[in-house]
Amino acid sequence: MKILIAGGGQTASLVAARLIREGNEVVLVEKDAERCRKLEESLDAKIVQGNAASIGTLRKAGIADAEMLIALTSVDQINVLFCLIAAVESRAKVRVVRLRTHEVEHWRRICREAGIQIDFVIHPETDIAERILRVVRVPGVSDILDFAEGRVKLFGMTVDENNWLANKRIEELDAARSREHGIIAMIFRGHQAIIPHGGEVLLPGDTIYVMTRTDDLDAAYKFMGLRTQETLERVFILGGKQVGIEVAQQLEEKGVAVKLFEQNAERCELISRILKKTIVIHADGTEESTLTDENIEGVSAFLSLTGHDEDNIMASLLARKLGARKVVALINRLNYLPMVQRLGITTTVSPRLTAVDRILRYVRKGRVISVTSFREEEAESIELIAAPNSKVVGKYLMDLKLPKESIIGAISRPDGEVIVPRGKDIIQPGDRVIVFALERTVSKLESVFLAERRS
Repeated sequence: MKILIAGGGQTASLVAARLIREGNEVVLVEKDAERCRKLEESLDAKIVQGNAASIGTLRKAGIADAEMLIALTSVDQINVLFCLIAAVESRAKVRVVRLRTHEVEHWRRICREAGIQIDFVIHPETDIAERILRVVRVPGVSDILDFAEGRVKLFGMTVDENNWLANKRIEELDAARSREHGIIAMIFRGHQAIIPHGGEVLLPGDTIYVMTRTDDLDAAYKFMGLRTQETLERVFILGGKQVGIEVAQQLEEKGVAVKLFEQNAERCELISRILKKTIVIHADGTEESTLTDENIEGVSAFLSLTGHDEDNIMASLLARKLGARKVVALINRLNYLPMVQRLGITTTVSPRLTAVDRILRYVRKGRVISVTSFREEEAESIELIAAPNSKVVGKYLMDLKLPKESIIGAISRPDGEVIVPRGKDIIQPGDRVIVFALERTVSKLESVFLAERRS
């Protein structure tokens, strides 16, 4: 597939690298000459220097022949203009745009009523807010993701030395668990990603991902040694950017007492006009004296959501030391993620990985419903629909010749039944199958699931 990407920033570079690995022909349009040079050095793609809102530049980049268009510049207006030009200059079947404005819903409506075709709008602030609100009540959980239209959950957690899971073999846990306790689908140990099988031992400090039926989520938490907070009473938010405001608004609606720390006085005044109940504090929320004065000890959650990774990391460590029950750090640089987890900040959110995941669902093969990347794209979860004539249909899972570095996490039947699988379960035609694999195994895994038997 020929794909034209407007913008050459880090998110665009991540998306392009993945699409190129999938065998697509990628062209990027980027205004900055130095950034173009770096992209040419790092990507096997055509780089066109110029403005993505220029008709001449887009014609030079081959907009007329592109089959998919992705607008990822840092300026919303340029992204919308790119789509407007594409409405006339391109016959591309799929158009994806990223918008950062808080007026995203208005822009969705305007584009729809104006007849500007946009198949999917990525709004990172909304996505990040949703991910934070899913995990904020569970102190030991780093992430919660939905699959199979919400019938299946995946949650991440860190195994500490006091957890009963520590130093247990996977086969021991499999013998102790019932289906309602879920299945351990992935392990991250330092920089190593592991797809676990029977002899693997869980070590203190491991980050594990557990897949379970949504109805069994609390039972799975209990089995894994986790407890949820009955209520969220107080939440501190560091940073008055859009994502912080979005989270504060949603917490207000749930009756949570929120304090938001912002250093810019003018920004504080703006936030105070937007938020109805949140206490907006003009102060440096990375200072111990400030947090102590505002009574951080015992706060339900501390959400560090500034635009600076280093501030978010340091503030999260400080908040944990001062008694916050849950800390969440927004991290843009993917190479920071393993280090952050080793420091004990188990819950992180990454706008860039979220954008990559959202875009990938549009370029995978038709029976692939969703793709989710983990950490520095070391591992993926893939949700597929089993074709009637697929090689995996009708066989015991234990007899399937799947790549070693992969594991089936759940099977969701068309009638709504969800199976946390064991060796003698069978995949049926039309099942949604959620599979976990190391990145280097994904293409081989897809070929196994999507290839059909010869008649």
